[in-house]
Amino acid sequence: MNEITNSVLAATNNVDVATNALATASVAGSMNGTVFNGLDLVVIIAFAVGMILTVWYSMRKKNESGKDYFLSGRDANWLQIGSSIFSSNIGSEHLVGLAGAGFVTGMAMAHWEMHGWWIIILGWAFVPLYDRMKVFTMPEFLELRFSRGSRNVLSLLTMASLVLTKIAATIYAGDVVIRTLLNVDTVPVPFLGRIDVFWAIALGLAFTTGLYTIFGGMRVIMYTAVLQAPVLIFGSVCILYMGLHVLGHGSLIDGWHATLASVAASTWHGEGVHLVRSIRDPDWPWLAILPGSAIIGFWYWCTDQYIVQRVLAGKNQQESRRGSILAGFFKLTPVFIFLVPGMIAYALTKTPGVGFSTSGDAAYTSLVAQILPHGLRGMVACGMIVALMASLGSKFNASATLFTMDFYREWYPNASGKTEVIVGRIATAVIVFVGICWVLVIKNLHMPLYLYLQNVQGYLSPAIAVLFAGGVFWKRATAPAALISFVVGMVGGFGRLALDLIFRTDGDAVSKLKQDLYHGVITKADYAAGIAPIKAAHNAIMFDLWNIHWLYYCEGLFVLTAALMIIISLMTKAPDPKTIKYTWYGATPAEKAATRASWTAMDVVLSLIVVGCVVLFYIKFW
Repeated sequence: MNEITNSVLAATNNVDVATNALATASVAGSMNGTVFNGLDLVVIIAFAVGMILTVWYSMRKKNESGKDYFLSGRDANWLQIGSSIFSSNIGSEHLVGLAGAGFVTGMAMAHWEMHGWWIIILGWAFVPLYDRMKVFTMPEFLELRFSRGSRNVLSLLTMASLVLTKIAATIYAGDVVIRTLLNVDTVPVPFLGRIDVFWAIALGLAFTTGLYTIFGGMRVIMYTAVLQAPVLIFGSVCILYMGLHVLGHGSLIDGWHATLASVAASTWHGEGVHLVRSIRDPDWPWLAILPGSAIIGFWYWCTDQYIVQRVLAGKNQQESRRGSILAGFFKLTPVFIFLVPGMIAYALTKTPGVGFSTSGDAAYTSLVAQILPHGLRGMVACGMIVALMASLGSKFNASATLFTMDFYREWYPNASGKTEVIVGRIATAVIVFVGICWVLVIKNLHMPLYLYLQNVQGYLSPAIAVLFAGGVFWKRATAPAALISFVVGMVGGFGRLALDLIFRTDGDAVSKLKQDLYHGVITKADYAAGIAPIKAAHNAIMFDLWNIHWLYYCEGLFVLTAALMIIISLMTKAPDPKTIKYTWYGATPAEKAATRASWTAMDVVLSLIVVGCVVLFYIKFW
């Protein structure tokens, strides 16, 4: 850690972050000219045609049942699975949120990306279990393992999290991206005059995405992902290259050092370039970050319907596992192609004469609009919009799957496959409407998008993580224990989310007091005096609960629900021995043999490479 700190602080004094005249003129010219030209439009049209042809090709086979519509007929191969996992994950969280986090906090949020090693665990530990059970949804697994009540609670919670985080955040991200690219705030609408561009973008994204999701289902999402993933990676690599080139006088290495120097100079003792920070750090203490982000990672990659639905669509265990491994490799890239560009954007704003300007959440889009050459600019912009649409479509399909398979099919078990598809489409429309409404709440929270997403997921994930970890790996876990601990965890999570909304106007003031105390600007007495009037204006207990670091709260909720699961399980009747087949230990000899036959030594080697890359990253930026 000291080596990195010393090197970047020295670079602050020794590296001239001002660019050469050519690079400066290039960025400044992009700033002052139009964002797109004729070449960009040609590229955009060509990309749109490619997308339309891909959608048409994927829709040739009709959806006759829920299996076809929600799981692509369970015929997806490893390339489709891996690409779909990556494309679905790379949405608002990255194009807007992760780059914005890099701009504001440096390397702090990289933990969530490097926990992508959980995808490898999904492929090796959970794919065999999910495959032999042939479930449609994660709540369906809970009913088989525990009870109908647990299934209902998880279904409701997952649909709520889709609205509170993924759907609403993607629509909000579309607003940020398009507003920045087109540099407009209002648009004319017949009979209504000029309206905020947000409503045109939100409704346009939701309607367009809804069309191909409604008619194509999971199959169209899987096929379009194969086109979207390479475009996203290539375009983001180009942004990384151009940003480092501008900052480094044409040298990528010097550009990298200049980026680290700028981020280090903006933070106390160069903390911005480190993953693991002091336990006293009010925002990123290592004791909160490491366990807390791991809990969120387990929930997201191994149990979240939105992600797991892709491996459920695999032809067999081998294709699903290899798709997970491919996604693991893809997941090594976001830190470098989204978070680091956010850091580059920050460095550019501090570079004299360049004329680069942006805000946190608009960092990535501003790089597209200001430093990429024409043609490439149009392609990357297309990739960004389509990525948001792909991510949104995946969320629509996941929410429709949950409602249709976990509730409607229970109410009407004899409904036809075509009826299931129609119901799923109606459910999607309702969730789209609620998601658009919730965006207005996000816009009023005044926090970086990526941080908002992780906060909400940190409150909702502990109970789910305990439920699945206990259900899969502990045979003694009982249905009453699962339901009670789950409900308590859910109430605790939504309770903290409510407190965040209540205290949102006090967040900046309290955060500044904590930072000033940490950096020695004020004393403990000054901090107590500053907190007193804020605390006095609210209920003291509510304030104390809200004032707990959100990741410590996540960890505490995890411990509480785990303790309830263990204690109540031991106090209640042991589960029926038949439920063992729904645990890690329940495979028959034939099923174990099938699992063993589904992987080779190369699968093991590739999985270890992914884990090894994560370890090396932590060593480098410790």
